[in-house]
Amino acid sequence: MNLPPSSRRAGDATHAAPSGIITLTSDFGLRDPFVGVMKGRILDGAPAARLIDLTHEIVAHWPAEAGFWLARSYAYFPPGTVHLAVVDPGVGTARDIAIVECDGHLFLAPDNGLLAEVAGRASARLWHLRSDALPALGVDRPSATFHGRDIFAPVVAALATGRVSPSQIGRPVGSLVPSWVEEAAGTRERVAGVVITIDHFGNLITNIDRTLLDDLVDPLDILVHRATILVGQAAHFQGKAQAGERRADVGGEASQCDRAIGIERSERAG
Repeated sequence: MNLPPSSRRAGDATHAAPSGIITLTSDFGLRDPFVGVMKGRILDGAPAARLIDLTHEIVAHWPAEAGFWLARSYAYFPPGTVHLAVVDPGVGTARDIAIVECDGHLFLAPDNGLLAEVAGRASARLWHLRSDALPALGVDRPSATFHGRDIFAPVVAALATGRVSPSQIGRPVGSLVPSWVEEAAGTRERVAGVVITIDHFGNLITNIDRTLLDDLVDPLDILVHRATILVGQAAHFQGKAQAGERRADVGGEASQCDRAIGIERSERAG
């Protein structure tokens, strides 16, 4: 496939000019060389790119956590940033690779539910990467287990430099694979969600956004599976809680509460 010389078509008018910034999110960890090798392949195609590690400590094979953080982080980067996320339990299978344009940002990830939240926003435009576009991007006989190096890296480099646009290498689609977890929902009496992750400080972080708590009648009890995590009113910052007290810290994006022994990711909260 020969790509046209222009890096933008009329249908890409909403896509911001490339900023040269690429964020990286994965479940690779930092013990092995996988992150470094992927970065090397990106820089081979985009030597001037600025690579920002969002996190490489996503729980292995848990796309929901990667998508959660990406959806809540991308707005802090300049328009024209390209966000690469590789949490890919289906690597080597027939799963698609998704490209999403939203709010002037581009996202590239396996289509396995990781980008479901971003893709569901009103301004999002969606594509599946076309296999016939790969040879022109230097992708030849990729391995079955390291698509981060062999496919995602050269594709994200081409997008970040503006050599190609999503419409040149992608097939428009109407939807992506849904998230692995149910969306949070609530009434005035009850809010239900899922524990997405446990952060470095031991907080359980749920997908229950602040808007769902605004109409909830206090006092607020949060139950995670069989453990009562919080009793009392929600705290809007951690310093408001007393020592030894379990509180909900209601931030601008999601609620979190102190860890209880035995609670794991994907536990229902509500």
